[in-house]
Amino acid sequence: MRTDIFARLDREPEPPKIEIPRMSRTRLALFGGTSVFYLAIVVAVLASTWLVLIDWKVMLFRPYQQWPELHAPLDYFVVLGQRGPTAVMVAAWLGWRSWRQHTLRPLLVLGTALLLLNVTVGAVKIGLGRLGPHYATQIGSAELFAGGDIFPSGHTANAVVTWGILSYLATTPRARRYLSALSAVVALGVGLTTVYLGTHWLSDVLLGWAAGLLILLGLPWCEPLIGRAEALLLSVRDRLRDRLREHRHAPVPVLPVAPVAVVGPLPDVRPRRQPAVGLEEPVCEPVAGAGAVGAGAHAGSIRTTLSQPRTHAVLRSERMPVTPAGSRRPPRSRPATGG
Repeated sequence: MRTDIFARLDREPEPPKIEIPRMSRTRLALFGGTSVFYLAIVVAVLASTWLVLIDWKVMLFRPYQQWPELHAPLDYFVVLGQRGPTAVMVAAWLGWRSWRQHTLRPLLVLGTALLLLNVTVGAVKIGLGRLGPHYATQIGSAELFAGGDIFPSGHTANAVVTWGILSYLATTPRARRYLSALSAVVALGVGLTTVYLGTHWLSDVLLGWAAGLLILLGLPWCEPLIGRAEALLLSVRDRLRDRLREHRHAPVPVLPVAPVAVVGPLPDVRPRRQPAVGLEEPVCEPVAGAGAVGAGAHAGSIRTTLSQPRTHAVLRSERMPVTPAGSRRPPRSRPATGG
């Protein structure tokens, strides 16, 4: 049995029993109080109350000019509130948990929370159309319905939801406490950083905190839908796995081969030699006896040889003419030689 820390990274043999959060009275009371706070912030900004004046005082204070040495590190820290990088990091962690615990619930909860975040926060942003501090045109104005998209703060709401999912999915009370504290620190830090950088009003950050907290508190209402989606996806996965397994182990059918009937003898396809034109086989003459050696036999052999076709003459005629040896001058033009 392994006792090192890497043993906890192995896949569990069976899916563990996970207690799914329910909408308790405490959670319901928190959801109601946060909703009231959310509506109060929206009404205060719409009515241009004292909250808008605080926004302008903080903006004119320009914290990024008061503490310029913090600008560079906070530029990197605010990335923890961007939806793209944080979603990738948290999805990688939850994907490992899904593999280890044989369940798709962590990834489905993250996808549901991000979908609710985009719909609710995006709708309010586009509907109110508030401009940011750097684009404000009139001091003391709420800068609403001017084509902006910063109210509520998307960085702040995303930090609350993305990092708060880790505490929501924690399986032990101790892990839930630690992860809740970590997500709260990150969400508060990201919201205040946007105020320091001058990209959001203070009321934007307050509404972003409330929007993210409302999504986390309302996730138990989505658990039945998440459970049905997980069951559907797992059943589809099992059917596909069974089909692949049957296809892999299925026997390969052997098709019968019909015999080929041969009718008659096969034709001879071997190449035949064609005799050369003008060439004939030489006629072999019998060899004369030992007693017939003489002038008559010699003359007969000469006649027989001359009567045979001259094969070399035919072959030579096909080649280039051969220049005769000796001088080409006529006999009369040759100088006489004495002897």
